[in-house]
Amino acid sequence: IVVDGGKGQLSVSRKRLMEMSLENLPIIGLAKRMEEIYKVDEDRSLSLPPKSEALKLLQRVRDEAHRFALSYHRKLRDADTIRSILDEIPGLGEKRKQLLVDHFGSFQEVVEATLEELYAVKGVPRAVAESIFRHFHRF
Repeated sequence: IVVDGGKGQLSVSRKRLMEMSLENLPIIGLAKRMEEIYKVDEDRSLSLPPKSEALKLLQRVRDEAHRFALSYHRKLRDADTIRSILDEIPGLGEKRKQLLVDHFGSFQEVVEATLEELYAVKGVPRAVAESIFRHFHRF
């Protein structure tokens, strides 16, 4: 496991792994500022040459994990936003809200959807699709 961070993040990650009985998994931390590599139970960090392929690989893994986490949290936030605003529309329960989230992927896409696109969402009746459209296009 590659942790995005130094000693502190590595320590917290190790504790979480121990709580899940996964303490035998190999784990390192990659601190961003100096690109230092930390191992569990070692005080000193390891530094790889700046242009080494090993360091580049670790950086790509760390950066991709960071990008994925940000994307995931944005999606969760968008889903919560969609649900709260959609609560104002009659005929929309949790199942239909989830269908809209799954179908469109972002709040902005739901807002900008045409009536025909809303009709295409399986499980959302035409009358409810029309209510959604009117809600976002009433001006």
